[in-house]
Amino acid sequence: MSTINSDSKKSIRIFAWASFLNDLGSDIIYPIWPFFVTTILKANMATLGFLDGLGEALVAFSQAASGYFSDRFKKRKIFIWTGYLCGSLSRIGYSISTIWPHLIPFRVLDRAGKIRSAPRDAIVADISTDKNRGKNFGFLRAMDHLGAVCGICICIVFFKLLGYRFLFAIAAIPSLASALLIFLFIHEKRPMQAKTYKVITLKDFDKNFRLFLILSAIYSLGAFSYSFLLIYAKVFGFKVTFAPVLYLIFTASASIFSIPFGKLSDKIGRKPVLLISYLFWATVCISIIFFQKYFMVFLTFILYGAHKGAIEPVQRSFVSELSPAEFRASSLGGFQMVVGLCALPASFIAGVLWEEISMQAPFYFSLFLTFISGIMLFFVKKRKFES
Repeated sequence: MSTINSDSKKSIRIFAWASFLNDLGSDIIYPIWPFFVTTILKANMATLGFLDGLGEALVAFSQAASGYFSDRFKKRKIFIWTGYLCGSLSRIGYSISTIWPHLIPFRVLDRAGKIRSAPRDAIVADISTDKNRGKNFGFLRAMDHLGAVCGICICIVFFKLLGYRFLFAIAAIPSLASALLIFLFIHEKRPMQAKTYKVITLKDFDKNFRLFLILSAIYSLGAFSYSFLLIYAKVFGFKVTFAPVLYLIFTASASIFSIPFGKLSDKIGRKPVLLISYLFWATVCISIIFFQKYFMVFLTFILYGAHKGAIEPVQRSFVSELSPAEFRASSLGGFQMVVGLCALPASFIAGVLWEEISMQAPFYFSLFLTFISGIMLFFVKKRKFES
């Protein structure tokens, strides 16, 4: 038993460091991404929303596909290191793009790299128990965000010196290291002789999983990308060169809160922590709509980080516990597919509302959907499956 626990902890640490490195590379780019698209490549807000939404929709398909095939062929590792490699190659593509349509194929490659997520999360769920699953997912997300903090610091220090394109090229290196880390140090057990794999549908899950899927989809229709918060800060008067600092505040907050909220969900349950995460996001929306002051902008990014720190590990834990263990990767991938498919219209709708009505309009819309999702969550009952 101690050997199993030791191997599990080692695997969690390797996944965590791979996530750290990948997010370090990603977040060299993310703080300046909306300004690269709108300023250097001359796209408008609707186009930015389309590109961000397209990315999330592609994440959805890639995670669903990788989850299904991972369960189907009883393989996890190949999807994980290949996903990191795709992310690395895409950043080289960003660095050589000269007009915004050039970004599309590299955006596809970048977000297709998320094929790593469902198989990785399935391994983490499998080697965890109900008593530490939230903690393990929280640790993974904390390392994600810690890597992001380091990437943002690199962006802040070197952006003026190196500019957009050279930074994008440098960002490819950490993700390549992540791919190598998984390829060399994660040892996948030889699968047992597989039974004939059943193609699963929503009918194979109980009403609680389906209800959670529906309410998460509704919430996601209002969960537009972080780009809108950065553009809001710019409109409010913050300089583009200060945007990475605001993004750093958000990411550091998410990193700080991920493990505590993961542990809290192990103790008091997943639903209360999810409700807390919805409350944080609702507060973000309310502060932007009604309290337009400089200190509130800083508070908004702290609350946004707390929201992400609470929702991300707990959603994954909850989905893995609402689904049968043999379909875990498919369930996690399918859940992310539904949520991600809602992200394309979410960011596009937000962009249209911003341009056609006002910059507060997307936040009113999101606040309403968050309220509906929170009410629906009360009706979800956890069903116990064998871990």
